[in-house]
Amino acid sequence: MSKEKPSIPKGTRDFGPAVVAKRNYIFGVIRSTFQKFGYLPLETPAMEQLSVLTGKYGDEGDQLIFKILNSGDFLSKTKPEDIDQGSKHLTRKISEKALRYDLTVPFARYVVMNRNEITFPFKRYQIQPVWRADRPQKGRYREFYQCDADVVGTNSLLCEAEIVQMIDEVLTTLELKDFTIKINHRGVLAGIAEAIGEKGREGDICVAIDKLDKVGQEGVRKELLERGISEEAVNKLEPLYDLTGDNEHKLEQLQAILGETAEGQRGLNDLRQVWQYLTQLGSYALSTQNPSGEPRLMLDVTLARGLSYYTGCIFEVKVNNVSMGSISGGGRYDNLTGMFGLPGVSGVGFSFGVDRIYDVLEELELFPSSSQLSTKVLIVQFDKESEVYSLPLLQKLRDAGIASELYPEAAKLKKQMSYADQKNIPFVLLIGSEEIKSGKLKLRDMQTGEQDELYIDDIIAQLKA
Repeated sequence: MSKEKPSIPKGTRDFGPAVVAKRNYIFGVIRSTFQKFGYLPLETPAMEQLSVLTGKYGDEGDQLIFKILNSGDFLSKTKPEDIDQGSKHLTRKISEKALRYDLTVPFARYVVMNRNEITFPFKRYQIQPVWRADRPQKGRYREFYQCDADVVGTNSLLCEAEIVQMIDEVLTTLELKDFTIKINHRGVLAGIAEAIGEKGREGDICVAIDKLDKVGQEGVRKELLERGISEEAVNKLEPLYDLTGDNEHKLEQLQAILGETAEGQRGLNDLRQVWQYLTQLGSYALSTQNPSGEPRLMLDVTLARGLSYYTGCIFEVKVNNVSMGSISGGGRYDNLTGMFGLPGVSGVGFSFGVDRIYDVLEELELFPSSSQLSTKVLIVQFDKESEVYSLPLLQKLRDAGIASELYPEAAKLKKQMSYADQKNIPFVLLIGSEEIKSGKLKLRDMQTGEQDELYIDDIIAQLKA
């Protein structure tokens, strides 16, 4: 009987040591930036009650939630009429839990459940995997990490300005130079819907124009018409796709288009306030231009963000010199905790897509060599005598904070050196009978091939320099 060849589900991946080291480098940059801005760490379970997740992401998002079958004989509780009533009805009978789709909804659930222990405004960051039943393709996976930072309990637009700063700082620290932080406001989109004669239809309009990058203007036009938006309204909408000039000029053009629509004015006022905060903070995102000459922070009225819970400013970030979707996004969600029985708590947050950032850094060869190192020095042993002599030296190196290994057996020198090469270990310490007698050990630089004879204390000083 042949054994089945092992495999993993589509849209998931194994990560070897070299990849994990690079991913940890990204996590480290993001984590330190979040902490610099006063965010605290939080973790939530991999699975949530299905009722917690459904209805929060729009119809399309709900279809991508990974449901978990109830344990035991889950079919015994179903009846033929359950099947007749369709898949949604049947799902409620056989599945009560699901893998989390994002980190924002679980965060809102946590806030509601712990409202009496939390000090507001509550700033938290969360770095954990999420799961989506999406079609796997380049830059899109079914299991991937998100790095979220959210603050709830304040309406201050200083939070939005700080989000722009955090995005800019993280990506700049990662040596990315050509990226755009796009910003818009759901109020602006609602005002546009009213101005073109489709008041209250901003949901349908947002879902359609959010796909502009993927399907183009004709594709968006087709979907808008299919959703029942009048041809006259679509014609009025299309000139907005090509607003020109700097951010201030775009705001002026929008002012003329939106007129006195209440939601439109709310959106424009909020955006101006964010710009004012960033100006007062001396934000690099305002003063820095990309190689193309465009501002790093750019108002984009076609930015819609598909998730249905956003109510204020919305963000999305794209790297311009690679073929990749957005690597970060977020926005304000005034009504999310209200869904769980805690109304009146405004929140704003964003997320980094680490998997896409990894792919971008790999494509642009921006990972520093230090991010790929684990062990700094390998002690080579020749026999039992050198092993015994090396053990206290190994401990001394580690006590000094130097990542060190002793090759576990007296193998041929070529094999031990090959091991150091394959692991990218930069230094090798050779300890034979002559070194044991003199106390001077041979330290070889694996990159240059240079070799010094030094006492252990001098070796430690050199490796720590």
